[in-house]
Amino acid sequence: MKTMSYVTVFILTFLLSANLANATGVRSAFNEYEISLVQDLHMGKQVKAVWKLSYSKNETPVTVVKRKTGEGTEYLVQSEYFAVCYRSTAAGFGAKEAKGAWCAVPKKINRAVINQEQLARQEILTPEKVNDEYALGLIASYLPQLINDGYTHILN
Repeated sequence: MKTMSYVTVFILTFLLSANLANATGVRSAFNEYEISLVQDLHMGKQVKAVWKLSYSKNETPVTVVKRKTGEGTEYLVQSEYFAVCYRSTAAGFGAKEAKGAWCAVPKKINRAVINQEQLARQEILTPEKVNDEYALGLIASYLPQLINDGYTHILN
């Protein structure tokens, strides 16, 4: 009888945790995404291109802004609630905190949304420079891991 109770508790716990994981935005929800180039913008000298990255049609897309710097290319990825940079340099491609001048999100909010451990892990994703297409694919694939669990609903 005790074995039956333990099995029942285990099954109920599993079902409950599966539902809670789904409600908080399971990472598998980010397998599909759409990237579209924003046309006809007057972007200034440093901004080279702008894309919209969407994981769901129901949410506001994330904006990716390409900027040329002295070190290479930086992709500022931002929404209303966070901003992070991915950079492609001679040292490789990876994530870093967004420059203060480029970030419109208050630092306190940005730090709450961005997982600092994941940011450190994503410092180098590939050891070589990448082109825009490859960079955007890496950003779309790795960005959801940068968002803390309580905030994944921002992306979908």
